[in-house]
Amino acid sequence: MKKLHRNRLRGIKAGIVLTGSHCTIADVIPQIKRLKEEGAKIYPIISNSVDQTDNRFYQADDLKKEINAITDEPIINTITGAEPIGPVNYLDIVAVIPATGNTIAKLANGIVDTPALMAIKAQLRNQKPVVIGISTNDALSLNAKNIGLLLNMKNIYFIPFRQDNPQVKANSILFDMEKTVDTICLALQGKQIQPVLLGPA
Repeated sequence: MKKLHRNRLRGIKAGIVLTGSHCTIADVIPQIKRLKEEGAKIYPIISNSVDQTDNRFYQADDLKKEINAITDEPIINTITGAEPIGPVNYLDIVAVIPATGNTIAKLANGIVDTPALMAIKAQLRNQKPVVIGISTNDALSLNAKNIGLLLNMKNIYFIPFRQDNPQVKANSILFDMEKTVDTICLALQGKQIQPVLLGPA
């Protein structure tokens, strides 16, 4: 794992949004810990799917207990809970890790029907940065146009991504989790980390 620069995010209030790419959640948890180790105050926000779905990768209640233990903050899991992010304006940055194809498609088309999407909308209302970590099997097919729209949207930044298994899942894209902290640090400066599109792992 990349060596920490230590306290790059001291004093930063970060909303961390988890959406239902269930197979990647276990790999995201260490990145949340890294953000906290870098000094960020973490406010966890989860989609309906993450909140309510037991699956072969985790049990929802166990995951929520783990997130609470890491962040020491109550989990935001309702639209009404996420809505104050706008008017109260207390977050410096929101990072969606992982961001599913469903969430990406709805965001690109202005649909707000989950706690995750409300948190993103509320942050963008304040013209503050939102970081997207793509994890979807349809990135290079049904969702390609939506990703293109978001790449050109003000205040949205992408964690670098690549095809994660092109021989088996040609349309699938996954963000490089090890670049999460660096992407967030640059997004706070209004900069997109480069390159965005990565070659084979």
